[in-house]
Amino acid sequence: MFNRQDSKQTILIVDDEPANLRVLKKMLEEQYRLIFAKSGEEALRLVQRELPNLILLDVMMPGMTGFEVCEQLKTDMLSKAVPVIFVTALSDEVDETKGFEVGAVDYITKPVSPAIVKARVRTHLSLVQADDLRRTRLQVIQRLGRASEYKDNETGMHIMRMSHYSKIIALAYGLSDFAADNLLHAAPMHDIGKIGIPDSIMLKPGKLTDEEFTIMKTHPEIGAEILGESDSDLIALAKMVSLTHHEKFDGSGYPKGLKGKEIPIEGRIVAIADVFDALTSKRPYKEAWTVEQAMAFIESQSGIHFDPDLVVLMQQCLPSILYIKQRWQD
Repeated sequence: MFNRQDSKQTILIVDDEPANLRVLKKMLEEQYRLIFAKSGEEALRLVQRELPNLILLDVMMPGMTGFEVCEQLKTDMLSKAVPVIFVTALSDEVDETKGFEVGAVDYITKPVSPAIVKARVRTHLSLVQADDLRRTRLQVIQRLGRASEYKDNETGMHIMRMSHYSKIIALAYGLSDFAADNLLHAAPMHDIGKIGIPDSIMLKPGKLTDEEFTIMKTHPEIGAEILGESDSDLIALAKMVSLTHHEKFDGSGYPKGLKGKEIPIEGRIVAIADVFDALTSKRPYKEAWTVEQAMAFIESQSGIHFDPDLVVLMQQCLPSILYIKQRWQD
């Protein structure tokens, strides 16, 4: 089992020439924990035991070449995310294109320059840290989204479906792939504020009283308070979606009574995706509507509850939405 208890990041250096290992060791040993391998086969064994943060890999070695080692690393779920930088002599005939095709992130040429080695290593380790941070934030968001399900009659499949509906509509609207993916991951947080609503209201099988509904309408702001201020784009988006998914296009929604394009596009998208799935799903207090009934209602609310442009896109995207609905049934 690999061990990362050392506070320093671990770099695996692979080279069949001891002199090259010594040179790289001298350059990097102060800042990083170093482990060494003199062959491709030894490197693969070490990776399974140690799982380094980054690998400096010689290309031309007897036995397994660096290309073959990298290719094998990238087929293993354990090591596929570890960045590999090839280190090669200027005299070697190396196909750089092949190196990138098998999964390397960079090349360094021998004789190595200390400044270049340190800069490339620092850059790629920073990218790994950024990816790890984003994954961690995403996992926190997903777990908080699951927490909100325990306070609701809705199911986890509802969260899954409406999030994917939101991505489909976002792409159709013209948002970038990155922005649509962010919305996919932020949408599960739209009702996180329901954690702060009393069970007597959340789990009530019948219609809420006016007083109970007034309390229920505080959940968007509770959600925003839970998510708080953050420099994470995902958490900031989740907060905004929480605050705005109950606003209505004609200004009659809550909590702020925003109107039209005052409502962020992500909030408008989540609103229509959420309502469609709620209408077409069975709940303890209602039977599922047919798709035709749900779409007729959504069309009747064009310009009232929903952005008219999104109603049109919802109609156009319906085959993709129904595929998602079928795939993630309750």
